[in-house]
Amino acid sequence: MKNNFQKMSKIVLAVLLFISFLNVKAQFGPGTQWSQDGFTYYEINDKGIVEIDIRNPKNETTILSTAALTPPNGKPLDVKRFSLSYDKKKLLLHTNTVKVWRYDTRGDYWVYDTQSKKLQQLGKDKPVSSLMFAKFSPDGTRVAYVSKNNIYVEELASGRNKALTTDGANKLINGTFDWVYEEEFGCRDGFRWSPNGQSIAYWQLDARKTKDYLMINNTDSLYPFTIPVEYPVVGEDPSRCRIGVVSSGGGPTKWMAVPGDAVQHYIPRMEWANNNNQLIIQQLNRRQNISKVMLCNAIDGKVKTIYEEKETAWIDIKSRWNDDDPTGWDWIKEGKEYIWVSEKDGWRHIYSIGLDGKEKLITKGDYDIINISLIDEKNGLIYFTASPDNATETYLYRVKIDGSSKAVRVSPANQAGTHDYDISPNGKVALHSFSSTANYPVSQVVTLPEHKIISEKETPARFKSMKLPQVEFFKVKTEDGIEMDGWMVKPNNFDPSKKYPVVFYVYGEPASQTVVNRFGMGLNRLYVGNMANDGYIYMSVEGRGAPAPKGREWRKSIYRNIGILNIRDQAMAAKEILKWPYVDKDRIAVWGWSGGGSSTLNLLFQYPEIYKTGISIAAVDNQLNYDNIYQERYMGLLPEDKEFFVKGSPLAHASKLQGNLLLIHGTGDDNVHYNNAEQMINELIKHNKTFQMMSYPNRSHSISEGEGTTKHLASTFTKFLKEHCPPGGK
Repeated sequence: MKNNFQKMSKIVLAVLLFISFLNVKAQFGPGTQWSQDGFTYYEINDKGIVEIDIRNPKNETTILSTAALTPPNGKPLDVKRFSLSYDKKKLLLHTNTVKVWRYDTRGDYWVYDTQSKKLQQLGKDKPVSSLMFAKFSPDGTRVAYVSKNNIYVEELASGRNKALTTDGANKLINGTFDWVYEEEFGCRDGFRWSPNGQSIAYWQLDARKTKDYLMINNTDSLYPFTIPVEYPVVGEDPSRCRIGVVSSGGGPTKWMAVPGDAVQHYIPRMEWANNNNQLIIQQLNRRQNISKVMLCNAIDGKVKTIYEEKETAWIDIKSRWNDDDPTGWDWIKEGKEYIWVSEKDGWRHIYSIGLDGKEKLITKGDYDIINISLIDEKNGLIYFTASPDNATETYLYRVKIDGSSKAVRVSPANQAGTHDYDISPNGKVALHSFSSTANYPVSQVVTLPEHKIISEKETPARFKSMKLPQVEFFKVKTEDGIEMDGWMVKPNNFDPSKKYPVVFYVYGEPASQTVVNRFGMGLNRLYVGNMANDGYIYMSVEGRGAPAPKGREWRKSIYRNIGILNIRDQAMAAKEILKWPYVDKDRIAVWGWSGGGSSTLNLLFQYPEIYKTGISIAAVDNQLNYDNIYQERYMGLLPEDKEFFVKGSPLAHASKLQGNLLLIHGTGDDNVHYNNAEQMINELIKHNKTFQMMSYPNRSHSISEGEGTTKHLASTFTKFLKEHCPPGGK
């Protein structure tokens, strides 16, 4: 559910961030492929794979030419991402990729040797496009990879590969993850080389008891067929998870004796503990409100807990403050301490924690960090993003790593909006992008901490020709005393003496924000034409539960309250907005996607006196239908907490529908399954509630596949909105 909304909320920015600096296609995962000295980075362009000097982006060195990317008697490789061996003498190339649910993590791998000038395909005896997460050994002589849920190591000199696991099967998963771990924890790459290359640590997930959700394909053959997805819904047990260590030369696996039921606990993080003999892991209980950090002896499997944290709601893992990537462990002081993020004092703060469990607060004050950008131990600094004074914006700050100083803002004071940084490992330069609702995206190379511009990418003319919506930010205080941020775009030629229809854009769950000051806010890609030209007020307001940097209480007040508290906040804000003299209370519409689709239904059903028209896309109509990791994190466990799931689900309130409803769902949605829509249809029929429905055969959660789909979706959205919430001032 979260995945598509994050995609939706950032889609305009992602498409229009033409920043060549950030288009680096490297090893799978976020971020830039930097050189060891941090002054150059690597990318793929029409010349091949090149190394670019960040101090002078026009200075390129070709590492691997397009001609060299052509195997004998073959076509040039279409390289999607790559990595370099430590000595930079070999390149690992990922090609011929195919999607595994969200990302194209499966494919073929080749190695190019810069000394011998030869291309070598890995896993030639494996099925086409079956290799995943290939990684060089530390000495660059071997590559490990996953194929068909087993882990292999291949010697580059001989070309021989050896299976380190042999029990991998459809639902017994070695070295990667099941659907729900990937979706909700960001876990994909499931094995790690030891620093000396002698061992590999890996996850094994046993999903054999997880039931399949069967998606039905009715269109691709004369006879329909089913597509199974192992999908544990609320109340169903997760996959059994355990951690093993195996010699990179083969042999038996030593399983770590992690305490606690392996089914009723999660292990979302695992790395080598800065040495060859220990692993460090994070374990969460089923409720995800107890987090334990444990050291595991890789030789005998013994485990001890070195740090524990408890919450009354839930505990976020690293993926929530590392751009959906949980990998890596942030060691300092030669492995004696590590950097951690916690909300234990009411704010999301950075701590250092020793192996003895002693902790030190680094970011002091009543504000949240958003993401950690760089831990620069050499210079004694941590760079992070935050926005203490305005939760709709993002800026770069730095603080001393020993916690002896207050945080200092690095982003320019005269650039209000959203700043993103990809900082070089040396901490001296960064790839910087900035945008706001009033500013087109700009991309620069800047020095740190001075923020002096070294070079800047010119904004393409096609973007400059776009007319930006005139976005106004505002605050609204509800009768419950909750102050909420909002934005709106008024009609062109706005006349305050007239009354206009309002279209609310809503999400309302803990996955992402809708009210942020960045380029793209105020645009609606599903509307054919221009909403401001046609005479709509388009807006979004953001209540409690959204992951805004407003403190723990703001975010976690939604615990056991999805579908109730977030819905009331939206409705009470709308109630105040309806008092504005230029708002037509009889023409109020709301729409949203995924969690926003659920919110749309709840608003339309629970507050029919406010919302007259709703367009709900890919909604969770019954929270008991959704996956266990996400929904249990925020709502609790069955059977004791079932009332919260039921009460917060749109299905429980369908009988109250009075307005105009359009339901939209893809039948091939592996995330929010189509049975949600059919359960809602049945409930509406039961109560004689008329509505409109548009299903998209075999389309996924993004409803983007197939010729003409995007255009048709927009046309359907626009037609329904205009018919039931007519535009224009009256």
